[in-house]
Amino acid sequence: MSQTTQGNFADFGIDTISLAGPLEAKLKAAREAGFSQIMLSARDVVGHPDGLDAAVAAVQASGLRVTGFQVLRDFEGLSGHLHDYKVDVAKSMLDMCRRLGAKVLLVCSTTSVHAQDDREHMARDLRKLAMLAVPLGIRIAYEGLSWGRHVNEFPQAWDVVVRADMPNLGIGLDSFHAFATQTPADELDLIDPYKIFLVQLADFMWQEIRSVEERITTARHFRVFPGEGVHSAEVADWVQRLHRLGYRGDYSFEVFNDDYQQMPLPTVAARARRSALWLGETVLRRSVPLPNAIKLKRA
Repeated sequence: MSQTTQGNFADFGIDTISLAGPLEAKLKAAREAGFSQIMLSARDVVGHPDGLDAAVAAVQASGLRVTGFQVLRDFEGLSGHLHDYKVDVAKSMLDMCRRLGAKVLLVCSTTSVHAQDDREHMARDLRKLAMLAVPLGIRIAYEGLSWGRHVNEFPQAWDVVVRADMPNLGIGLDSFHAFATQTPADELDLIDPYKIFLVQLADFMWQEIRSVEERITTARHFRVFPGEGVHSAEVADWVQRLHRLGYRGDYSFEVFNDDYQQMPLPTVAARARRSALWLGETVLRRSVPLPNAIKLKRA
């Protein structure tokens, strides 16, 4: 069957955040593992020892399609000089996004104590950001962080996106944050699939997270690839729900893991490949996933 009716390995990519080492090494590991797309982090680009031009050249030479660029933080809900400052930061991020050939900029819900709890204000700010992105051909994906100050679940993020009502502003979904807040998967059915601009996937090794502090620590240090944690059934359900809903966009593995930062790049990339094979070739092609006992295809 065609890719439009079933998923496959090519639907999934890896995030440079999941890999250790310099940008060129990360790109090489992703390509050799069979991935055709990469999610780029600003730190990998601006931290390149030879500068931004060299980073852009490395990405172009890799032949990998850029899933998106991350991350603009603490943008919405500010006023006065704080808002003006963040607009300047956003313009710089958008310019890098354009130069890298990224069509999506990821924006995380604010954690700033200076941000107002006013969704109309948030929507107005995101509308301005989307307007700045229009001439560059860039879409804005707004994601609710599970420790966001005012928006910490994806239904809240969706409400802000709907209020903003811009064609190039959509939602970014992250399975980790949804599992951390125990947001019901049924809430996905309320989202317009054509306004889902990015889906990031990750799992973790314990059943529940009991505090905001634990969410942050787990998110930044202890994520694992889909199928490696204890939420395999939920990950499979998420992907199947999104597919039934009509989502045909990209999935990216955003896995922050201190252990993976101390493992050889090919080893970590191979783990990501197994996850992509499980999700693309098994979960999206069978009616019943195999959580916690998955049989991953060999490369």
